[in-house]
Amino acid sequence: MKHSELIVMLTYNDCTVENAAQIFEQCKESKAKFWGFKEKSLPPAEMKELFKLMKSCGKTTFLEVVEYDEKAGLEGAKLALECGCDILMGTVFYDSINDFCQKNKLKYMPFVGKISERPSILEGEIPEIIAQAQSYIDKGVFGCDLLAYRYTQDAPTLIKEFLNQIKEPVCIAGSIDSYQKLDQVKEAQPWAFTIGSAFFDRAFGQDFHQQINTVCEYMN
Repeated sequence: MKHSELIVMLTYNDCTVENAAQIFEQCKESKAKFWGFKEKSLPPAEMKELFKLMKSCGKTTFLEVVEYDEKAGLEGAKLALECGCDILMGTVFYDSINDFCQKNKLKYMPFVGKISERPSILEGEIPEIIAQAQSYIDKGVFGCDLLAYRYTQDAPTLIKEFLNQIKEPVCIAGSIDSYQKLDQVKEAQPWAFTIGSAFFDRAFGQDFHQQINTVCEYMN
């Protein structure tokens, strides 16, 4: 049976933590193969170094860009390319961002639904969110960034219906902070899911490294 990959996000409240490199160094031997962070608040030079370190350890790398207008989203895509990360997550979808990613062979997983605020919230009706996701897939995106647990309505129903319809890679991102949510993710079997703030809040144990392994083992 396939299982969903954990993306460890070195972020708290949708911003990268200052000691991200130090935490990665301490946890690079953990069971997590996917690692990432946000476009704020590290300087670009530090971001590049950290992605380089992650890739040298054989990790698949993600930059999640929490931006909603076209200009800022495109800047985020350029930053992801400059940093040499594998996958750009987030940004509201724009053709210009998608074209940039395709031209530069950067895998793109845009947000779906109506996203606002930081930390982000997700609004919209489920059929509309699914139809929007399908339209992005038809335009060649790698997959979708679904902020399911930031949804203002019924998250479990959204997850179930979305995963029933969308067969390309889906990442369930944001606010996974309990075993109950892990069970829902496990049942839905998305391609990946993120945990960031919950690890810093010690939702799955006291030690960061151990929490990662606990979640990976639980999902397996």
